[in-house]
Amino acid sequence: MSERKRGLLAWPNHLYLRIYLAVIISLAIAGVLVATAWRWNADYRQIGPSLESFAAIAADVLPPADASNEEQQRALSRWQSRMRTDLTLYSADRQVIASIGRPLPPLDESQTSSGWMDGGPPVFAVKLPDDRWLVGERPGRRRAPPFSFSTTLILIGLVIGIGCYPVVRRLTGRLERLKTSVEALGAGQLSTRIPVEGRDEVASLAASFNRSAARIEALVDAQKALLANASHELRSPLARISMAAELMAGDAQPALRDELKRNIAELDQLIDEILLASRLDATAGNEQVFTPVDLTALVAEECARVEAELETEAVELQGDARLLRRMVRNLLENARRYGNGTPIEVRLAHSAGGKVCLQVCDGGPGVPAGERENIFAPFYRLTGASEREGGVGLGLSLVRQIAQRHDGEVVCTGRAGGGSCFEVTLPA
Repeated sequence: MSERKRGLLAWPNHLYLRIYLAVIISLAIAGVLVATAWRWNADYRQIGPSLESFAAIAADVLPPADASNEEQQRALSRWQSRMRTDLTLYSADRQVIASIGRPLPPLDESQTSSGWMDGGPPVFAVKLPDDRWLVGERPGRRRAPPFSFSTTLILIGLVIGIGCYPVVRRLTGRLERLKTSVEALGAGQLSTRIPVEGRDEVASLAASFNRSAARIEALVDAQKALLANASHELRSPLARISMAAELMAGDAQPALRDELKRNIAELDQLIDEILLASRLDATAGNEQVFTPVDLTALVAEECARVEAELETEAVELQGDARLLRRMVRNLLENARRYGNGTPIEVRLAHSAGGKVCLQVCDGGPGVPAGERENIFAPFYRLTGASEREGGVGLGLSLVRQIAQRHDGEVVCTGRAGGGSCFEVTLPA
């Protein structure tokens, strides 16, 4: 077959045309099948008036009931040659008087009026005015339809439904895969791609999605690489500035020296946390390799460093000890920085559902209820927070990233009497 002929006979590439043609073809098939079923079952309709007319004609054509059987037989033969159908004549007491053609089913005692025998065509029984019975078979009809009209309609519906299912399922299946891929991309899986199937609008959308996802992934990778490289390169000038500050420490004013040291420490912390955030983003979605961690000892060491009050029990879990230490340290530094010198209270214990709960509470001014979710965003500062308090706005963001890396979560809540509590829940 030539390319031109194949193009003419090919299934259209536009989705709306496919749906339109599928509906038209389904309706055409349904119409043909219903018409066929109607024709098969048309004889089941009420035929009383036609049989009554036939009975009147038969009474005029056939000899009277008291005629001899031979005369009845001859009359039946003459009529059969014209009608070309099989006939049997019964007396009023249902005895066979004459018969011509193929043997027909016997007249049943339950037949009390003219109509089809056995509930449907092709054999009919006509009650004559003198109570005789004429049984015949409809010409050209030797078999009854296999199903009733209602059953045939149900079968037609099933056939059309089964035939349309693969077409509909193929279309919706592609849309479902597209939806799943879009959700995966939105969840941060930038390597997600969709198989391009067919040549219609859905295939074009899948190809566009793949191109957009590839561009987004390339841009994000470039941004991560730039951020990581820039943060890493800042280490060298920062080290030189720190060395110069130490050399000139004897000649500088104490206030200027302390301010310089504070700024250098803050910049060093910023670089360190940006590098860690970049590494967490770069390895997001990778399979984690965790080892047993004595969380009680780890938390106790960090609490001793800032002189926090610790209430704990023996807790061990699977995790990354370096990341968990950074998480605990950031929570303690946040409580020390914004707690206005109040005692820091830390509780570590098992909780319901096989979880481990770590609470770090302070007695500072607290966090307004409307801001408790925002403070976990990168570089977010509360309104009115002073830059001299330190912090670069990445500490709590890293706490959430580390908790999520361990299939946990962190929330900020209020505290009776003032202050804030940060609660980290991790699987035990």
